[in-house]
This record gives sequence, C-alpha cells and structure tokens, in this order.
Amino acid sequence: MSLGTLTTTAWASLGHGDNSNEVHNLDFDRTISVEAGDMWFEPEEMTIEPGETVQFDITNTGNLEHEFVIGDKAAQKAHREMMQGMTEGHGHGGHDMAESEHGGQMPSVSIKAGETKTLVWTAPENVERLEYACNIPGHYESGMYGEINL
Repeated sequence: MSLGTLTTTAWASLGHGDNSNEVHNLDFDRTISVEAGDMWFEPEEMTIEPGETVQFDITNTGNLEHEFVIGDKAAQKAHREMMQGMTEGHGHGGHDMAESEHGGQMPSVSIKAGETKTLVWTAPENVERLEYACNIPGHYESGMYGEINL
C-alpha cells in the first residue's frame, strides 16, 4: 500500500507514522482535530475516556517539521533525549520510538509543514494522565506539549 501525499493514517501499534502503511476503514469512537503550529498545539489539553479509540487529525500549520507523540512523562523525556542524540549525530527521521513505562511503544507521527496526518489510538485503562508532545530538539522546551486526562 502507498502513503497518501497530504494525509496518512497510522495505527498506534504500527509504529512511527512515517514508516506505517496507510490503513483504511478504521474503527474509532470520535475524531479530535489537533493543530500543530510552530511551538504550540491546539488544543493544549484533552479528556479521553479509558478504552476510547480516537482518530487524531493533526495539521501542521507552522513552518517547521513537528511530531505528535503520545506517552507518559518518563517516556517523553527518554524520547527527547534520543532525538537530541540523533540531531547531534545523524539527524531526525526513521527513529525507533521510546518505550512507555506502561508497556509498548509510544504512538507517533511526523508532520512536515503544511501536511495533515492521522493517528488512531486507543486510550489505556490503567493510567490517569499522558502527554502529547513534539520532541524534536527545542520544541518541547518551547511549549509544544499538552495533557491527555483519562
């Protein structure tokens, strides 16, 4: 299958959105539109029910590449550190995702300026709060993150 030119879809379990096959006929409970500007997300906070499957439509209205990663604070920090190491050595792209302390990989997509990408994710039952973030070096530190209350 091929990736769409402006919109791609990734199941959280498939890994990083740039390397996932396009998925059709997804089953989800609702859609949340997310805008990624340069150094901010809108909305800044969202509430999702445990077990709810959400389709995130993420549009990058900024001028820089961003990513949308869901995970706990510890996994986000580990992912940022990994991204920093990649910038110092090899650059961004094609990286493996950090492991969440609640098990499994963190769902994510990278979104180039002007692109819209879709991520389908099912909220875990065993946590109260997660973050969504852009962990490209300097982006999180500039305020590019938000909370998911479960």
